[in-house]
Amino acid sequence: MVNGKVLLGMSGGIDSTVSAMLLLEQGYEVVGVTFRTFDSIKESCIAKEKGCCSIESIMEAKHNAERMGFEHHIVDFRDTFKQCVIQNFIDEYMSGRTPNPCVLCNSHIKWGELMRVADELGCDYIATGHYARIAERDGHVYLRTAADTKKDQTYFLWMLTEEQLRRTIFPLGDLTKDQVRDIARQHGYESLAQKRESQEICFIPNDDYRSFLRANVPDYEERVRAGEYVDAEGKVLGHHEGFVNYTIGQRKGLGIALGHPAYVTHIDAATNRITLGSNDDLFTTELHFRLTVKRSISETVCQCNGLSGEAGLTAKVRYRSQAVPVKKIDEGRLEFASPVWGVTPGQSVVIYCDDLVVGGGIII
Repeated sequence: MVNGKVLLGMSGGIDSTVSAMLLLEQGYEVVGVTFRTFDSIKESCIAKEKGCCSIESIMEAKHNAERMGFEHHIVDFRDTFKQCVIQNFIDEYMSGRTPNPCVLCNSHIKWGELMRVADELGCDYIATGHYARIAERDGHVYLRTAADTKKDQTYFLWMLTEEQLRRTIFPLGDLTKDQVRDIARQHGYESLAQKRESQEICFIPNDDYRSFLRANVPDYEERVRAGEYVDAEGKVLGHHEGFVNYTIGQRKGLGIALGHPAYVTHIDAATNRITLGSNDDLFTTELHFRLTVKRSISETVCQCNGLSGEAGLTAKVRYRSQAVPVKKIDEGRLEFASPVWGVTPGQSVVIYCDDLVVGGGIII
């Protein structure tokens, strides 16, 4: 008996490959799709293709699909990816913010285009190899954290809509990474199980976003010039090499000696000034955000730790950071119950009720 037809996003890596194995074992009819999102051949880009964007990975995904006996499609989304994800990446950095391109790619490219392709191919569901789960409460569908908290990727998926989640399957949501590797080995994919994962942004070679910006911003030399380091009172401490070369919380590579540890605490692109301070200066109890996504929160859902409403919510401002209890949320403003470190404009704030994602926004 076939449970339904599923369009599986495949990168050629272990997570999406094992997802295919599990879906087939569960009785789904699987159709694989791999997106061509980035092209290093164009003169305007210097990045070397890697990860899910490389020709090698695309061919590996196709080979794995053929090996498991289901059809596979390669879809070209390079223009859409460039206009949506890459251009936003450039615009954010040139405005003094630090973007998270994976969040935008997941919502607009991977899920946005997956839904469209799924409809074209007559698929009931879409699936990916992300570590996340889905939960239904009182008629609403929520993104839920993965069983493997070290691999949980809900921070990058908070923009997904309820409509998208209703058609999504996360085969790996209840598994640990070690279990996924074991499944790959059991199916004869030993080399894939041993393959090292890349943590880099797919279109940025060697994590060198500075060279990428220099090559892709036509008036880069005019807009990115040496500027002043200042302290919290505005006193000039020295000079930096241009605001785009720095991020909030950065300590190394500042090129200045003050006799004590210094951290980037604020970036002002308009004045080309960077404020330096101590590690303590990076702690704050509030932030402002935009592009709000708010889920419907019922009393049943929000009885977190015996509490209800905002008192039962937590939020995290970085992928690897701990979720911190929320004291209050106004329109575009969030107040934490205790200080959090390194709030960075351009990054996401993701709001949780226990293990459910109930909202999020882009920090401004």
